[in-house]
Amino acid sequence: MDKREIYKFLDLKGISYEITEHQAVFNMEQLADVDLPYPEDNSKNLFVRDKKKRKYYLITVKGDKRVDLKEFKNANGTRPLSFASSDDLRAIMKLEPGSVTPLGLLNDHERRVEFYLDQSFFEGNARIGCHPNDNTATVWFSSSDLLKMIQEHGSMVHIVDFIS
Repeated sequence: MDKREIYKFLDLKGISYEITEHQAVFNMEQLADVDLPYPEDNSKNLFVRDKKKRKYYLITVKGDKRVDLKEFKNANGTRPLSFASSDDLRAIMKLEPGSVTPLGLLNDHERRVEFYLDQSFFEGNARIGCHPNDNTATVWFSSSDLLKMIQEHGSMVHIVDFIS
């Protein structure tokens, strides 16, 4: 699904959302220059894999948090992790580098990627902002709606507490 298809999908599901269009951003540093309506709800997304390329993970945390892959490995019982390649990203989630997003899981038809979502997205206003499979926009919606969509898709989901 591309950006337009994501919006159509959200409409079909009856999910309320808001869109912020912006220049293309490829990392959190560049995103800091974008005027976002809800910067506290923006997500940072890491697409990682184990050494043997058997297991893939998408880790989504609040934008101001850091993820230590060694701590993540120890806390979640995975093998040692490293960042997946851009080729893996294209092949599995049909995304380009800089566009990593939980909505890309909807393109993972083999459900190869396990999703780890930061518990803090369910606190306060329980909203999340993420790319709609394209890094020229951020779509804002309920964290519960995201969880429901990904679970209905059949991807394995883990809600975890990331301490920054």
